[in-house]
Amino acid sequence: MCGIVGIFDTRSQRPLDRDLLARMNDVLYHRGPDDSGYHFAAGIGLGHRRLSIIDLSPLGRQPLFNEDGTVCVTFNGEIYNYPSLFDELKARGHKFRSRCDTEVIVHAWEEWGADCVRHFQGMYAFAIWDEPNQTLFLARDRFGEKPLYYALLDDGQFLFGSELKALLLHPALRRQFDQHAVADYFSYGYVPEPRTIYRQVHKLPPAHSLTLRRGATVPAPHEYWDVAFRATGSADEPEICEELVERLRKAVGMRMMADVPLGAFLSGGVDSSSVVAMMASLSPTPVATCSISFDDRAFDESRYAAQIAQKFETNHFSRLTAVEDFNLLDRLVTFYDEPFADSSALPTYLVCALARERVTVALSGDGGDEIFAGYRRYYWHHKEDWVRSLLPLLIRGPVFGLLGAAYPKLDWAPRVLRAKTTLQNLAYDTVEAYFNTVCAVPERVRRQLFSPSFRRELQGYRASDVLRRHIERAGTDDSLSQIQYADLKTYLPGDILTKVDRASMANSLEVRVPLLDHELVQWLASLPSSIKLRGREGKYLLKKAMEPYLPNEILYRPKMGFAVPLKAWFRGPLSERARQIVSASTLVESGIFNVPFLRSLVEEHQSGAADHSAAIWSLMIFESFLRNVHCRTFESSAPLRDRAAPVAG
Repeated sequence: MCGIVGIFDTRSQRPLDRDLLARMNDVLYHRGPDDSGYHFAAGIGLGHRRLSIIDLSPLGRQPLFNEDGTVCVTFNGEIYNYPSLFDELKARGHKFRSRCDTEVIVHAWEEWGADCVRHFQGMYAFAIWDEPNQTLFLARDRFGEKPLYYALLDDGQFLFGSELKALLLHPALRRQFDQHAVADYFSYGYVPEPRTIYRQVHKLPPAHSLTLRRGATVPAPHEYWDVAFRATGSADEPEICEELVERLRKAVGMRMMADVPLGAFLSGGVDSSSVVAMMASLSPTPVATCSISFDDRAFDESRYAAQIAQKFETNHFSRLTAVEDFNLLDRLVTFYDEPFADSSALPTYLVCALARERVTVALSGDGGDEIFAGYRRYYWHHKEDWVRSLLPLLIRGPVFGLLGAAYPKLDWAPRVLRAKTTLQNLAYDTVEAYFNTVCAVPERVRRQLFSPSFRRELQGYRASDVLRRHIERAGTDDSLSQIQYADLKTYLPGDILTKVDRASMANSLEVRVPLLDHELVQWLASLPSSIKLRGREGKYLLKKAMEPYLPNEILYRPKMGFAVPLKAWFRGPLSERARQIVSASTLVESGIFNVPFLRSLVEEHQSGAADHSAAIWSLMIFESFLRNVHCRTFESSAPLRDRAAPVAG
């Protein structure tokens, strides 16, 4: 795993600031502490930080060139099918100096041009400089496991990097907030692609590439792949289960190639346990596994992780997460560079730190809920959509709208009595209903959250349009497939994979996600929804397929989220911190918020009248972002002894 940066003059061949590029590269030291490299030519500069995983020799140094030095690449990620591509390209006449997956990329570009990405199986973000054609080509993997930020400056300079902090070092980059991104953040808990918190900076969306040619206008990104949710054909259940196990074993096996120590995250849930089961069947030695535990039993899965570790005889390590770890908050914010309110970022960072003590590469079970339909919200949305199909909106809207407004928000009550969200959803169309379900901060709170002046700047913007755009292009009328598709485009890259990438890279750890093998995902998307969600049983197919490998106690226990007990913390050990945050000068002076309302949120929460923990956490993260990212300039994370002046490549 690595960090990449670059500056490209789109208009001419003006000299670049080499010291600036070196500082942009050094600020990503944590992504690649093993080595650094540069390439400079007229009007182009590329930088690279290396975390050595495959081919640890100097032959794997980047930027890496083709035979005659006319094409080079700076690359973050892994190409898992590089051995077969190596053989294919060698048969086509290409000459290799190493067995490194990076070298495959430059030769694939020479052979197939922009279509090279269609040949790759892996996780990646890379930039290719083609000197004879004066072309810069950028690409990001199909699901967004690896990040790539870019910005076009007013003077025609094009910047890119693995993290936003690298771009923020450029003095000409404008730090103006995108108001719609702020609204998105308080709706989703993250800023969905392609936006960032800043107007001038964008994320290259997953499964997209961008081709820039000197002297030409910068085009829009090009989508080179998309998953198709269309049920095609059928087979009996045992055959499908057997095929799933084989596909899963293949995906895991491809991701076990490494020249450094390798292990796995083990939460004790179905997804990570399935990955560990496959690893154990493929590894001649015990698998190294690690997990995080909580002192609050309602959030603690460590006993299930220990059960799986014992079954597969792994070398298992665990660490307790406690309220004292909250002191890491300000550090966490600087890893993400823009507001990111998923509270599980804290235990994710801690489990990555624990893993890095023993391994350099870890496999995770991320993506399982999206591709196998494991979220509880999928069942409820599927049922609500059935009711919506029976009654026209003209009837549903007024009736259920009134019922939803009148029904109290019973956060303290048993789940069966918490019907407010369901009643509200029945009054909406399918997009607004799902948006209401996934919102980090409820609509009734968001209505009062912002100041009158900021609401005017939003000009009626609806954050639900992010979901609507994806659901409308899902290419299916099946309600479950629609929201799976939307989650693959929004929640998965914007929240889950962002969280894992930043938490792991902050610890110089590479994380691989076998459940997001694109061939596996496309095969699953071709299966009917009924085999993924059976009654109330999410992940039905995965659970049935793994019955020979995992205990029923693991497969069929109630799902637990990987989060921290914020509701209790904000009423207990963090109560004073919550009160201080909503009066902080950074929030007050931003002009974004309705400050008296913020204070009432904390008072209501701490009195027990309502659960506003998600809103308070989102505000706490935003305040820390303003203080630790927006209002400061990043410094290099590289030790002084490791900083070197860049030389021409």
